[in-house]
Amino acid sequence: MGFHWPDNFTTVPLLTHIEPNSKKCHFKDGSTAEVDAIILCTGYQHHFPFLAPSLQLKTANRLHCDGLHEGVLLIDNPKMMYIGMQDQWFTFNMFDAQAWYARDVILGKIAVPDAGSMASSWSACRAAEEAIAATDEANIRYQANYVERLQGLTDYPTFDIEGVVQAFLEWEHNKHEGIMTFRDKPHKSLMTGTMAPVHHTPWLTAYDDTIESYVKGNKK
Repeated sequence: MGFHWPDNFTTVPLLTHIEPNSKKCHFKDGSTAEVDAIILCTGYQHHFPFLAPSLQLKTANRLHCDGLHEGVLLIDNPKMMYIGMQDQWFTFNMFDAQAWYARDVILGKIAVPDAGSMASSWSACRAAEEAIAATDEANIRYQANYVERLQGLTDYPTFDIEGVVQAFLEWEHNKHEGIMTFRDKPHKSLMTGTMAPVHHTPWLTAYDDTIESYVKGNKK
């Protein structure tokens, strides 16, 4: 199921050039458009020019990164650790759990396997990643299982992972329903059970991001 784009949205292929001293843009399919602003979105890039080549992570943006044991330790040099390199759903909970794992390796609470064992473990995780269905839920649940694995390896505090999965699915459904309106949907806190109020102004027209503006319309 694709996203529901607004009627005034148009998708065109590669931008080839912009006419000098003009707003006229040319695209690969031969189409043109008058454009007021261009936003360059590079996405998440694994680019570490400040590190020695032997320490640089080289991977595509995916749920199971190349060359990382348990998604954290560089297999070629386990003293080098990376956090948050995965294609992300869980973000901060996952980062925290990875930090707990890295901490325990540093403290000697977790023994680092030999290179062969790490390579074997990595291959099994990659096979599991490649076997999942190409759906949002399958990807979310794969990462949920990864976070649960890190919890099992450390004393990272437990939390309602299934509740997080369900919140993600609701959020993703809202995105498919309306890519420009999903930010207006409220969600329930998994910590308190409290449903967030609907913001007083739709996201597209909420230009005032001060605390005062946010709070004044949401008081009960």
